[in-house]
Amino acid sequence: MTTTDHERPQGAGPHRSGFACLVGRPNAGKSTLTNALVGQKVAITSGRPQTTRHTIRGIVHRPDAQLILVDTPGLHRPRTLLGERLNDLVRETLTEVDVIAFCLPADQKVGPGDRYIANQLSELARGRRRTPVVAVVTKADLVTREELAVHLLAVDGLGEWDDIVPVSAKDGYQVDALSDVLVGHLPEGVDLYPGGELTDEPEAVMVAELVREAALEGVRDELPHSLAVVVDEISVREGGSGPNPLLDVRVHLFVERDSQKAIVIGRGGSRLRHVGTEARKGIEALLGNRVYLDLHVKVAKDWQRDPKQLRRLGF
Repeated sequence: MTTTDHERPQGAGPHRSGFACLVGRPNAGKSTLTNALVGQKVAITSGRPQTTRHTIRGIVHRPDAQLILVDTPGLHRPRTLLGERLNDLVRETLTEVDVIAFCLPADQKVGPGDRYIANQLSELARGRRRTPVVAVVTKADLVTREELAVHLLAVDGLGEWDDIVPVSAKDGYQVDALSDVLVGHLPEGVDLYPGGELTDEPEAVMVAELVREAALEGVRDELPHSLAVVVDEISVREGGSGPNPLLDVRVHLFVERDSQKAIVIGRGGSRLRHVGTEARKGIEALLGNRVYLDLHVKVAKDWQRDPKQLRRLGF
């Protein structure tokens, strides 16, 4: 639980609260970093790029501050209507936060995608109050000290940053230091969320993200862009009672082609059963109940380019 002002030590600095947005090209480690800062899983992570579809808010409770993290889809040059809408979502989020954390992975050279985002951030700062930008070099555990030093110099030359912080969400390197830096850019204020609350995302959104994460593991590169998950129902099993009743969770997975449907289902349904087993573990931990997970795979042809289908799928 967060320490209130009257519980904080005398002589402590002002209490701060506000929003930090994590932005970066796809697969830059934003979701993993969000989970590391919060100390618990609140955002989907995957080895595949472009897995985040919602702005997941993770809440960091500290005696001196409350830091609300907004994890966005990767900002990228859009090739579909879905890509354009995800970019619009990122830009809208960036106009509403107190500090921006621009994530650049240490194991990949600064490239066109990073320069595109740096230019977007520069344009966003024109004609409005300037939002502080912290360059966060993620995945520092994957490179040597010498390679990290070279990468930090490259990042420094990419733009004008208020701070540059190398981190590793995997082993915790400088995660607390990054938290301190982000908090330092927040305005003074009281807690915005109750102590102990880690995210304000609806349960159905979190359940859908857990199913997507399980479905994306070990599949071909094209599938992440083509997979959407919708939770149809979360209900207590009829006749259920007691402190831990069984929940029926009905979920639809949408892909764009029959060949992709076959990938998700697997031979004889083996892969879909594995997805259900893995997702159910996270869903039961999230909801605190035993869960019967009912998964169905459907084809929604070219949904990423169809405005009507995008609306139906929540984009």
